[in-house]
Amino acid sequence: MLCADYTPLIIYTGLPIYGLIFIILSFAIAPMIYNQSEFNLRCEWGPQGVAQLAPISDVIVIVDVLSFSTCVEIATNNGAIIFPYAMRDESVIDYAKSVRAELASHRQRWTISGYSLSPKSVLQIPAGTRLVLPSPNGSFLTLHTKNTPTLAGCLRNCQAVAQFAQKYGDKIAVIPGGERWKEDGSLRPAFEDLIGAGAILSYLDGSLSPEAEVAVTTFQAFQQDLLGYLKKCSSGKELIEKGFESDVEMSAAYNVSDCVPLFTDNAYVNYTPQA
Repeated sequence: MLCADYTPLIIYTGLPIYGLIFIILSFAIAPMIYNQSEFNLRCEWGPQGVAQLAPISDVIVIVDVLSFSTCVEIATNNGAIIFPYAMRDESVIDYAKSVRAELASHRQRWTISGYSLSPKSVLQIPAGTRLVLPSPNGSFLTLHTKNTPTLAGCLRNCQAVAQFAQKYGDKIAVIPGGERWKEDGSLRPAFEDLIGAGAILSYLDGSLSPEAEVAVTTFQAFQQDLLGYLKKCSSGKELIEKGFESDVEMSAAYNVSDCVPLFTDNAYVNYTPQA
């Protein structure tokens, strides 16, 4: 049957049947090398991490500690509704109008709405506020998880997110977002996101991929002084130099929230039942 089915292709390519089978299997197996499918708990960086892990996971957690995930946690914990948007161009203005939401800026000390990617800016955001939050990292990753249930996790809500994630199943992907090098736009693995991913994974039960185990081990190594190390890491130093030290301090707060931001109907909302 195999020879009959593939005869035209074999004639066309001139390949013997075993050569053709090798090529077919190579294309089929290649994605499996990177998707950590033999483990329940997976961890991979950035957009390719989402592409590899989301389709085969029960739930995916986006980690962008400085500062998308932290902003989303604080804002949704106050009852706000956060719409991620991947681009920071003029198209976001029309999008905000289309969803009847206010528009946050990137990270400015003074903005028209008062809201930005600075966690401090959303500290007092009123319940029910609809806010579009543009971000080339956290928002971009969120909008590429497709049909996989998606949560926003950070140091502040690591245990709550981990416990909620397990309600979806035992195949859980945690995605540290990383940052972008300004020179060429390539991915810069970020200390704070590896720590945040490790914090979440440390509360999960199941077999850890080597990538996930590295994240957990790294978190445990720095757990006793999260604020100190976040202030000393590259992303932290950048924010402090720009006058946003309080954002680093809020982002370093560990396990202080039971808020679980769930992405549903194009927006993050707090799934935690209200008392």
